[in-house]
Amino acid sequence: MTRKWIPLLVLYLAMVVLPLAKAAAPAIFILGDSTADVGTNSFLPGSKARADFPHNGVDFPHSRATGRFSNGLNSADFLAKYFGYKRSPPPYLSLNSTTLRKRIFTGINFASGGSGVFYETGQSMLTLMNFGKEKKPFGTSSSSQKNDVPMREQVEQFSSVRCNLLDKIGSAATKKFLSKCFFFISIGSNDILGYYNSNSRSFISKIEFLTSLGFAYETHLKTLLNHGARKFGIISVPPIGCCPSQRVFNVSGGCLEDLNELARDFHPILASILWNLSLEYEGMKYSLGNAYEMTINVIDNPSVFKFKEVKSACCGAGKFNGETICDPHSNLCLKRNEYLFWDLFHPTQAASKLAAVTLYSGPPRFVTPINFSQLAEAS
Repeated sequence: MTRKWIPLLVLYLAMVVLPLAKAAAPAIFILGDSTADVGTNSFLPGSKARADFPHNGVDFPHSRATGRFSNGLNSADFLAKYFGYKRSPPPYLSLNSTTLRKRIFTGINFASGGSGVFYETGQSMLTLMNFGKEKKPFGTSSSSQKNDVPMREQVEQFSSVRCNLLDKIGSAATKKFLSKCFFFISIGSNDILGYYNSNSRSFISKIEFLTSLGFAYETHLKTLLNHGARKFGIISVPPIGCCPSQRVFNVSGGCLEDLNELARDFHPILASILWNLSLEYEGMKYSLGNAYEMTINVIDNPSVFKFKEVKSACCGAGKFNGETICDPHSNLCLKRNEYLFWDLFHPTQAASKLAAVTLYSGPPRFVTPINFSQLAEAS
């Protein structure tokens, strides 16, 4: 066994035996895109970015399609489990005034499928759902329907939660409470996909785009920090060029390396932003998960993690099952635990569990400067 395989095997063994921890944070607040969405978009009647229909949820209790882009649980669910909860907290949009007051002390999920760091990303994705056949400038949309909840609005929703806390327990207690809460954020893939699949690349350079993306991300983080957030578990962008929907456009069936390069190059930008913010804001602590490195290692060494298929989606149609969304008419694989990808973009429940355990207990190779379990315990 080569030296580089040792941490991979350790992670696999940890995935099998890792015990569930007691809740290390008084609440978990989750923001992001479809990788963390647990049903937000089901409450947006006009949204096309939703998964509240079969075969989604086939492995969820009672085979229920909950709005998760998964055959079962996603990474947000497993991270919540490792912090002592049953699964992810419920979507913000599912709560009324009574249930909101109960959930503010345990957590809320704001994540929305299709959303991005940029406000326009979710709407722009409507024009890109044919995966690049109709190229338009990134940030434009011909539709006025509500497709997702952008990151800016997710932060605004959290602000309303904070107001509820202020009314209920006062300023000093709210500040102390929020300083111990865990803020899990997974976003950025849709922004990069939108840029790559538009004609914006002809007049906006890669460096200009990534710099703008980093600035927008930093703005959202500063707003959360100014509202009292102090502990951040951030997931960077994975190698989205290896998704089944993107392999379709490579005649060799391989990953789209130009797209992967954008994802890979955004990680150090995000790392620099977090480091600088930790110096600027007293008490800020963070963990940055390198989703690119984590995923590439699974693709390169699938058998270590008991995966047999890392190119094709379990649910879909066409080449690599990556040319349509997962719906009741799609092809559905039988051995879902052997697949890395559930549909044209998203991981299976098995892959999500591996990602969560890596973030929670993984080494610096995959999550820095500390992992999520160490972040939860940090004072």
